[in-house]
Amino acid sequence: MALDFAAGCIGGAAGVLVGHPFDTVKVRLQVQNVDKPLYRGTIHCFQSIIRQESMLGLYKGIGSPMMGLTFINAIVFGVQGNAMRKLGRDTPLNQFLAGASAGAIQCVICCPMELAKTRMQLQGTGEKKSKKKMYKNSLDCLVRIYRREGIRGINRGMTTTLIRETPGFGVYFLAYDTLTRSLGCEPEDPYMIPKLLFSGGMSGIASWLSTYPVDVIKSRLQADGVGGVNKYNGIMDCVRQSIKKEGLRVFTRGLTSTLLRAFPVNATTFATVTLFLIYMRDGEECSIQDSEPQAVALQPLQPQAQPTSM
Repeated sequence: MALDFAAGCIGGAAGVLVGHPFDTVKVRLQVQNVDKPLYRGTIHCFQSIIRQESMLGLYKGIGSPMMGLTFINAIVFGVQGNAMRKLGRDTPLNQFLAGASAGAIQCVICCPMELAKTRMQLQGTGEKKSKKKMYKNSLDCLVRIYRREGIRGINRGMTTTLIRETPGFGVYFLAYDTLTRSLGCEPEDPYMIPKLLFSGGMSGIASWLSTYPVDVIKSRLQADGVGGVNKYNGIMDCVRQSIKKEGLRVFTRGLTSTLLRAFPVNATTFATVTLFLIYMRDGEECSIQDSEPQAVALQPLQPQAQPTSM
């Protein structure tokens, strides 16, 4: 299990660096005022942020996911690996259940982290240098929200996060397992890395498509109150107001940037985690084999163990 946690940490850090600019664009598109939109679409949003706020504008709020997502991925891969061992059989249903349990558990960290990220990403919209910053950094953002609204405030959007993450991670691990099996990803395969990258990227896309409408509502609820004005009284009120004003199309806002982000982020994360585990497990096997002749000097050497299955 320690290996799963370590692999998740490394994969999480790699994924954040690759995908954060796309996430900033996604959030801006999801929560912008439909009556006075600042952005016409994904490309225009990218261009506007770079022009008005410099390249650093795309990395607003990265502190929160850099700290949180690294730990979250460690929890997710650790819990998922442990759940699979407890469930015993490696079946598609068990892959889904193990992934769903991991997704539900990490919500405790994910929800406050995404709240801080969202608030930081929206701070100083359209300004190269914010004249008045409400929050100094992600930690300061959470402290201020806690002082003003208490525990309930820093867990704003927890229900929608649970609804999104539980089935989303189930689909995530199920899709990855299905793809790697069908593509035949084995350690001796010369095309293993491209196959892992493809499988990871496509599993990320499948996961986001399965729960994206919930993510739109979550972002709106977490952004609600920025500027001191609250628009929504809860999840259903947010759904009703959003559909009434923007129609069903509201549930696809920011989807393009999300899918553009999902492929490289999850390709990087899953490939990094899988390769790390293979490398570490091979290292463990080699160290065991090296120690065997010394431990039993008078016995003949045993046949070399087969490579560990993924």
